[in-house]
Amino acid sequence: MGERKANVVWHQPAVTVEDRRELYDYRSCVIWFTGLPSSGKSTLANALNKKFHAMGIMSYVLDGDNIRHGLNKNLGFGPEDRKENIRRIGEVARLFVDAGLIAMTAFISPYREDRRSARSLVKDGEFIEVYV
Repeated sequence: MGERKANVVWHQPAVTVEDRRELYDYRSCVIWFTGLPSSGKSTLANALNKKFHAMGIMSYVLDGDNIRHGLNKNLGFGPEDRKENIRRIGEVARLFVDAGLIAMTAFISPYREDRRSARSLVKDGEFIEVYV
């Protein structure tokens, strides 16, 4: 495994997040909806997504249930799997921010430490946590 990691090199993009922000004329970020089951996280994220779309702002909702049909379908609901679920979503949201989108997540994300880790993946001011 160590050998494989040694061969992984970060490639600098030709188009930066700053280039995209200048083109789009808005700032990309993560809006992280968290809360109890059935509290309205997905409903609020999708309503905001529709509003952003009407305004010409590129955004996407990463919904907890939908993600478990694909990217995270191999994860259960125990503490370690929940931690990995949030770690993966944080990484995907970070990529969306780099792509110039507003990434909205709708996850129970019960552990403060996991949300803190997701927040640490983006720059200060690029992570908005909303408790529903």
